[in-house]
Amino acid sequence: MWTTFVSCPFSPSLKMIHSLFLINCSGDIFLEKHWKSVVSQSVCDYFFEAQEKAIDVENVPPVISTPHHYLISIYRDKIFFVSVIQTEVPPLFVIEFLHRVADTFQDYFGECSETAIKDNVVIVYELLEEMLDNGFPLATESNILKELIKPPTILRSVVNSITGSSNVGDTLPTGQLSNIPWRRAGVKYTNNEAYFDVIEEIDAIIDKSGSTVFAEIQGVIDSCIKLSGMPDLSLSFMNPRLLDDVSFHPCIRFKRWESERVLSFIPPDGNFRLISYRVSSQNLVAIPVYVKHMISFKENTSSGRFDVTIGPKQNMGKTVEGVVMTVHMPKAVLNMNLSATQGSYTFDPVTKVLTWDVGKITPQKLPNLKGIVNLQSGAPKPEENPSLNIQFKIQQLAISGLKVNRLDMYGEKYKPFKGVKYITKAGKFQVRT
Repeated sequence: MWTTFVSCPFSPSLKMIHSLFLINCSGDIFLEKHWKSVVSQSVCDYFFEAQEKAIDVENVPPVISTPHHYLISIYRDKIFFVSVIQTEVPPLFVIEFLHRVADTFQDYFGECSETAIKDNVVIVYELLEEMLDNGFPLATESNILKELIKPPTILRSVVNSITGSSNVGDTLPTGQLSNIPWRRAGVKYTNNEAYFDVIEEIDAIIDKSGSTVFAEIQGVIDSCIKLSGMPDLSLSFMNPRLLDDVSFHPCIRFKRWESERVLSFIPPDGNFRLISYRVSSQNLVAIPVYVKHMISFKENTSSGRFDVTIGPKQNMGKTVEGVVMTVHMPKAVLNMNLSATQGSYTFDPVTKVLTWDVGKITPQKLPNLKGIVNLQSGAPKPEENPSLNIQFKIQQLAISGLKVNRLDMYGEKYKPFKGVKYITKAGKFQVRT
């Protein structure tokens, strides 16, 4: 369950996070922040070793033990956030804080990229100073931080450069000492709106016969709330029993959820993640696409056949779009001569990665990619066929069947505009051949 950090009950002699390094995909440390004493950049050599051993960036171990430190990291938007810990701490506690840091950068700068961080480096250091006190999380709520440190604007940047002033506020945030620290006081809007995005990702493994080996749905409800005053909201679902392992924003009243399966909360102002959840019952996970494949390599010859067709399956009448297939071909493959009935394909002879950008699937004419695979002369036949990694998106559909029933508001007299949007997309969706 998510936590709001507002105080530090730990001994001041101990520090949870000692240092933080931001590292790009090229392995360059482009920003570092230390609390108390400085830790040498050489500690990141252990991280670089683990990165070299990993197949891809997502497989770098989140916790790395070194002789004198622990390195706990996350990967967000092509940036590694690597924290240095000197004593044993709960890793998930640190990982959650690092995600909060990345979310805050996204909220302040519009994107959490190396360029945005470098362009706003002063604000980045000011934020890190407020978010972490003596190595412990202090103010991590966006509303509190925005009152402490004003978000960057072109006008504010010009004024600050002329006057020499900073973005740091003069007064203590109104929410810091209240029992609703996530919402600032005196919020006013001309147009009152509440939007909810139900976003679901399917993680699945399909075997060569088309049977489902593993399937799971990871879902989130992202909210954009622009309501005046202090509204009290209740969000109910048609079928809330579908949800497993629900993680809540601190604003949710947990007892109400336990007894009635209703989300009751006073919302933060602006964008925030209301809940994240999982649907793990395999019989509840509908697979929205199917793949027909025939990949073969002939014995004692330097060629093979490649034939793949992708079609819609259980998509409730919605269009499957943004379809991209990625295949890591065997090392013996020199090149591929293929023809696509839809979209375009590329094959990188160095990395051996085939990418087919299909686009939108129409059931009347299914996209097909087929042709000849050329192997190195004299190379042995590949021991196993490659797996197909599929990406796709379906608008206005939550594949789990989750539906919002109604949103009620109490405590204010105006009538807000309300909207719900559903999106289903592929997470780690793999088809074995």
